[in-house]
Amino acid sequence: MPTDKKRTNTSKPFSAAQVAAAKAAAASVSPAPATDWSKATVTRGGGVEATIEGVRRARGPNRRPTKEQVAIRIDRDVLGAFRAAGPGWQTRMNSALKEWLAEHPLRAKAKRTS
Repeated sequence: MPTDKKRTNTSKPFSAAQVAAAKAAAASVSPAPATDWSKATVTRGGGVEATIEGVRRARGPNRRPTKEQVAIRIDRDVLGAFRAAGPGWQTRMNSALKEWLAEHPLRAKAKRTS
């Protein structure tokens, strides 16, 4: 049976203690450092790119990739065993190869000169 009373889905008003706690938390936050946008440049598409050193971050000490992509032929049964273990099979295969190398150190071959 429909009623004429309109339902509202609003939350209860905040208590004075909640308002005071929110204001105290907002006051304790330190403001973000000011950015000098006078040296900024507008990029294609309307974006703004800051040219200040503090805004740009370097990638860090590990700049070069530590792995190399290669094409290698592996027996199907060996590959199937690693793949059957689920996601991360390439990482497990890499670990197995590292473990084998630790137990069987390779001697470097002398390079031939013609």
